[in-house]
Amino acid sequence: MTQDMSALEREIEETRERLASTIDQLAYRAHPKTIVGRQVTTLKSHFVELDTGAPRTDNILKVAGAVVGVIVLFAVVRKVAS
Repeated sequence: MTQDMSALEREIEETRERLASTIDQLAYRAHPKTIVGRQVTTLKSHFVELDTGAPRTDNILKVAGAVVGVIVLFAVVRKVAS
């Protein structure tokens, strides 16, 4: 009976420690600075090869082309509207 109780107490304590660790991990992952860091890394990975630091010109050119296209579109719409 005492062995069963001590085994049960040990199991409860192990479970409590696992839950505390899980809560700490979730709190870290949900922290705003951690979320921002992950998003910055994701955004950087689209424009820079993270392993080598080399720029990814294909994606840079796509974004630059989209920006130029939007500027031209606004200029044309403004000229037509006036």
